[in-house]
Amino acid sequence: MDSGSPYQWIRELRFEDSNTLNPFDLLYECAKFVASGSIKNADIALEYISHQLSPDGAAAQRTVTYFSEALASKIVKNLPGVDKALNSSKRLTAPEEILVQNYFYELFPFLKCAYLTANQVIVKAMEGEKIVHIIDLHCAEPVQWINLLMTLNERPEGPPHLRITSIHDKKEVLDQMNASLTREAEKLDFPLQFNPIVSTLEDLDIDSLPVRTGEALAICSVLQLHRLLATDDEVLGRNSPAATMNLHRAVHMNRRTFAEWLERDMMNSYISSPISALSPPPLYPSPKMEAFLRDLRKLQPKLMVITEQETNLNGCSLVERVEKALYFYSALFDCLDSTVRRTSLERKKVESLLLGEQIKNIIASEGFERKERYEKLENWIRRLDLAGFVRLPLRDNDNLHAKEVLHNYGHKYMIREGHGCLLVCWGDRPLFSISAWSFRGLNLSL
Repeated sequence: MDSGSPYQWIRELRFEDSNTLNPFDLLYECAKFVASGSIKNADIALEYISHQLSPDGAAAQRTVTYFSEALASKIVKNLPGVDKALNSSKRLTAPEEILVQNYFYELFPFLKCAYLTANQVIVKAMEGEKIVHIIDLHCAEPVQWINLLMTLNERPEGPPHLRITSIHDKKEVLDQMNASLTREAEKLDFPLQFNPIVSTLEDLDIDSLPVRTGEALAICSVLQLHRLLATDDEVLGRNSPAATMNLHRAVHMNRRTFAEWLERDMMNSYISSPISALSPPPLYPSPKMEAFLRDLRKLQPKLMVITEQETNLNGCSLVERVEKALYFYSALFDCLDSTVRRTSLERKKVESLLLGEQIKNIIASEGFERKERYEKLENWIRRLDLAGFVRLPLRDNDNLHAKEVLHNYGHKYMIREGHGCLLVCWGDRPLFSISAWSFRGLNLSL
């Protein structure tokens, strides 16, 4: 390799002691090459990373491994046939989804904190109510509602009649939730009605939800609302000039060698892609989100509790997404290293089937296919304020059970207040936010 080679940077890296090479720096460089269309450089970087890292190594190694896989997938995305052939069977089945969500619940304290906080707020807000209706925007862990049943059953005035409407796109998940809650309600002799709705959040018809006059309504959303932000790119993704260009390229592909086609078209795709050029700012108008939140407010919920990832990965460029996602996910991998053995099968499953797939979606996908569009608490506050919701203040000193859960997982976990909401942190890094809301005009003090 001569001194004028465009790959001089990798030549210099190869002469360094591999133990001193920061894999995050190399990943940043690789992301820059992918973003600029320099596929040969990106390929060399990915090959180098593959010799250094392992999905069974230390937290940093595992993190960069999944990010390098995501960058490789980003390149392959420009070969639709190859991409479909490699990924057509990778969508989780309902049993796999249930299993990996359970692993996430058990290995991390975040969902436990979210559920405990939501239930505490629900119990407080529903004091004296005889009919309580909860809309769960994404059916996941039955343990949250089982614990709520047990708590409400201890009320001095007796339990309310409880209706739970759960939404999920897989009927099997809803069936399992129904079986678990019905079994527990029968044990407690608790008056419970479960309403399953098979739907994605994007396709949910809020007007068709079985909300009745005279019931106290609570809405719970755990790590779901951000997915609605992707729907605003659907028209752009389907009708963009890029789609027309891809068809044109396919017609003329046989006139070039594969290597020539890949190198030239990747450069053109990444530099002139209209999706990249029109990347939205950190907070941008989202007609789907605005309409969804307004429709929720029309239901006049006495309470709405929202948990979201605390990072901004919505409107960023590829390199910015890599940088911000690395900061967020490296903390999650560190969390696992502090509490779970590296040989743990459960750890491997949650990293590969959940965290790894989220990383791949964040890095490799664009337009309406990129569902994992996390936004920070400040953005959610602005969106909910604009939709007419009023924030209900949460205080960390009122969440002793959540603090106890965090303490059991390790001293680096903590809760702190921010903007009248709660932030669940790993050290000094806020990772998840929990906020409580009501429709405007309700006088409720928690």
